[in-house]
Amino acid sequence: MTKGPTLLLEKAFVGGPVCGVDEAGRGPWAGPVSAGAVILSDNPRKIPKGLDDSKKLTAKAREELELEIKAKAVAWGVGFASVEEIHELNILHATGLAMCRAIEALAVEPMFALVDGNYRFKLPCEVKTVVGGDGKSKSIAAASILAKVARDRLMMEMDGLYPGYGFASHKGYNAPVHIEALVSLGPCEIHRRSWRPVKLVLAGKDPRLESDLQDELPFGE
Repeated sequence: MTKGPTLLLEKAFVGGPVCGVDEAGRGPWAGPVSAGAVILSDNPRKIPKGLDDSKKLTAKAREELELEIKAKAVAWGVGFASVEEIHELNILHATGLAMCRAIEALAVEPMFALVDGNYRFKLPCEVKTVVGGDGKSKSIAAASILAKVARDRLMMEMDGLYPGYGFASHKGYNAPVHIEALVSLGPCEIHRRSWRPVKLVLAGKDPRLESDLQDELPFGE
């Protein structure tokens, strides 16, 4: 049994470049959603070693792989959809927008996109969805790393602009320090105001007293 992602899905396509696409940040209470798109080389020597689902890698490993992916890939792109766009479009369509921007940022136009998950986003090329794709496809894994590192870096910058919320540590996800800051400081400009914990605070309620807060996506998911 093959362990970890391979290039079998990429090699199944004939007729043009194939990019892997993945997102980061659909679940957080604050910050944008990001997406990565990567076209890997056919040359095995230009495939970074250690590519895997970004959630399985340490922050240090992700940052090292990000540099290698950008240096060795045929093309790569990263796109964001803002908090305002998430509010206007909903998180699903905002994710699709970020994916479109990532693909449009590629220096080489792909004919096909392998997209992590089961939702067929409307993208600038033909789409094949792959459930658990970041653990099956090397190009999706590479895209997941670029999306994650780019968003984490942005959230660390946001920590400087909006101190006190702990964005540098939890990156906007569900975490005790985040809930405490929400209650004591109130939401800031990059909080997603349609997200339940943020809505509760805006309504003058304490999310910590809500028994169903556990339904929210936990830190890092």
